Amino acid sequence: MEILDEIISSASSFVWGVPMLVLLVGTGLYLSIRLKGMQFWALGHAVKLIFTKEENGKGDITHFQALMTALAATVGIGNIVGVATAITFGGPGAVFWMWVTGLVGMATKYSEAILAVKYREEGENGFKGGPMYYLTNGAKMPKLAFLFALFTVLASFGIGNMTQANAVANAIFSQFSVPMWLTGVILLTITSFVIIGGIKSIGKTTSFLIPFMILVYFLASISIIILNFDKVGNAFYLIFYHAFNPIAAGGGFAGAAVAAAIRYGIARGVFSNESGLGSAPIAAAAAKTDDPVKQALVSMTQTFIDTLVVCTMTALIILMAPIWTTGVNAGELTLKSFEFFLGDFGAIIVVFATVLFGYSTILGWSYYGERAFEYIFGDSSIKIYRIVFVSFIVVGAMTELKLVWNFSDLANGLMAIPNLIALLLLSKVITEETNRYFKSK
Repeated sequence: MEILDEIISSASSFVWGVPMLVLLVGTGLYLSIRLKGMQFWALGHAVKLIFTKEENGKGDITHFQALMTALAATVGIGNIVGVATAITFGGPGAVFWMWVTGLVGMATKYSEAILAVKYREEGENGFKGGPMYYLTNGAKMPKLAFLFALFTVLASFGIGNMTQANAVANAIFSQFSVPMWLTGVILLTITSFVIIGGIKSIGKTTSFLIPFMILVYFLASISIIILNFDKVGNAFYLIFYHAFNPIAAGGGFAGAAVAAAIRYGIARGVFSNESGLGSAPIAAAAAKTDDPVKQALVSMTQTFIDTLVVCTMTALIILMAPIWTTGVNAGELTLKSFEFFLGDFGAIIVVFATVLFGYSTILGWSYYGERAFEYIFGDSSIKIYRIVFVSFIVVGAMTELKLVWNFSDLANGLMAIPNLIALLLLSKVITEETNRYFKSK
């Protein structure tokens, strides 16, 4: 088992090496240039569209529900532990590079959603789309489409299921001593009730759950920021200064070079917002809309909310507290930082957020995996996938998951490669659709 873990870990490190990070950010930058920086000037219009219902549009769920389903899968452990990991190994400057991935990633997310809606298909189980369909119908590369679907199914059991269930079970056990197997059974039960109804049920659940959990986390964070406003300026100074200057070791902090800030900032930023991985467009394809650009604009706000809002809140709390310089483990850093300001209530907030973020990720990824499984095995295979998927929740809650984490990272990275190829090959289609829409405005 140790040998297998080493092999997968090495493969994951290779896939997520510098070339992949350059490709992800480079694709986002290329699309940003082709789209003339539309993530900046069209953001206001995009926010308005979130709450717009299209009565005549074709699809299964509203713009808002599609956005919440995608957010359910991305706003997760990466927003809590991922930010802490970036700061622990890359220093405060890593946050700046997380922002960079968010800003260029908005163009990537927008482009994915345009193609998802444009090349989607209607089947027995509603509208279906995503990279496997725009690779097949747009880029005419069905073999790459198959590989993407396969990697998505594998990732759904790892990063979208077992790792999340384990994080939730660990958080509840550490705070309330609830047996991990019991948490797994509860998660299995409530997940089964939601996903049995398909994307409409998932959309309705996430439309309530996601705004609630983000609001609670945001209010807790903003209250700390307001009550300790004198520390905010220094936190931003650390972020901007150490984005371009190394930070020396001190106390329990090991220090970090600029290269580490860039590496961990980009890697954790992509892990958090998933721009370029190809997962979110699967949810976007189910949206009721009469124009692919409308849902693409809505999808673009997902990356903004995830990275520029939620991750920033976490980063500021960590850097305002003195805990990050003492050598605290990255897995506990966010909790300890909230606890520093709010006492036991702060710890409960982080545990509560971990539980809700983890559960919502399970819901979102259940749909991604389901659609990928359906692409490979056909419409009648969905029930089989759902049964197997929920069964693995209990396994994840009770099992040590180092191997699963490494395998999940590998599968995620392998998803990105065919998706980025499609985005680059179909970039002309993306710009043509965008120009058509905004000229009509």
